[in-house]
Amino acid sequence: MAEEKEINGECTAEVKPHEKNDSSDQKSDADNPATEGAVEENEWLDILGSGQLKKKVIKAGENDSRPERYHVCVVNIQGTLEDGTVVEKYENYRFQLGDAEVIQGLDLAIPLMDVGEEADILVGPRFGYGTIGRPPDIPPNAEITYRVQLLSSESETPLENLSALERKRIGNMKRERGNWWYSRDEHNFAIQCYRRALDFLDDIEGGILVEPDQDGKKPNEDELQDLLEDRLKVYNNLAAAQLKIKAYDSALSSVQTVLRCQPKNVKALFRKGKILAARGDTEAAIPVLRLASQLEPESKVIHQELSQLVKQKKKDSEMEKNLYRRMLGQDKVDENSKIDSRSKYSKISWGLVLGSLATMCVGIAAYKFKLV
Repeated sequence: MAEEKEINGECTAEVKPHEKNDSSDQKSDADNPATEGAVEENEWLDILGSGQLKKKVIKAGENDSRPERYHVCVVNIQGTLEDGTVVEKYENYRFQLGDAEVIQGLDLAIPLMDVGEEADILVGPRFGYGTIGRPPDIPPNAEITYRVQLLSSESETPLENLSALERKRIGNMKRERGNWWYSRDEHNFAIQCYRRALDFLDDIEGGILVEPDQDGKKPNEDELQDLLEDRLKVYNNLAAAQLKIKAYDSALSSVQTVLRCQPKNVKALFRKGKILAARGDTEAAIPVLRLASQLEPESKVIHQELSQLVKQKKKDSEMEKNLYRRMLGQDKVDENSKIDSRSKYSKISWGLVLGSLATMCVGIAAYKFKLV
């Protein structure tokens, strides 16, 4: 039940053009302000003014046909390193703009393209794969130049028009994208993907369009159950990512959503215990982790976390007892008693020493007297 680089024991699928390493300083959508206005072909446009993201028009497209956020875009794309190595190449690649389905540089630059346009987009590491890179082909701090051709752009299909199977497919795709971000410690982007996944997997007003069974006579209720299972996976993952950024209240709300439906979900119990412990509520965290340990007794991770909390609670109890003693003045009384005892002991000891010396002197005098 590894918690750091794997979510729910799932292997994340290889994703297409992805994101930067340092997400804390960046906005995660395509709504960032960018330089507008006409730019001649073969001239570089410094989109953010930092030199980290540039665009050069190779071939103009249709006027006034730029995509908007959440539009579904189709592109041909090729990414090349500074030494000429091609590291990414996709034809008719379909993605949703502003949903962290491509690296942030492309999410910011493609909204400045017209349909049919072909452009070079230079993406610095800050808006690309960052200090991590993408082993083994993209090194850390790599600058990548993308040749992009925007083939089409269209609005997303309204949720109420999607069948349960289609919503399941899209929701799980966005969940897997979130898992990829999580594996890179890009927790803000992971949270963005998980929330978008829930848009497709959660209930909506008016219900979900359910496809009929093979006999065509009744709705397939198994599809709705599958949606519920996938939804709880997302909430569990969302809680883990929120815990990483110390959004404890939000994380607790996410995990409680899981436990309301599945009170014995071990991963949800484990994460709830960690959230409560992180909030400093050790006493409430221990019984939660004990239940998780009973449900999954072979889990070393749960046992380790529980053992640490039990030790912490014992330490806290001792500190509280010492605090109460100081408040009641017991330490002062005990200290005075120790001083009195030491004084009496000192007097008795000195008395014994002096008596012994007197006896020795008498003995020596008598001995000398006899010798004389």
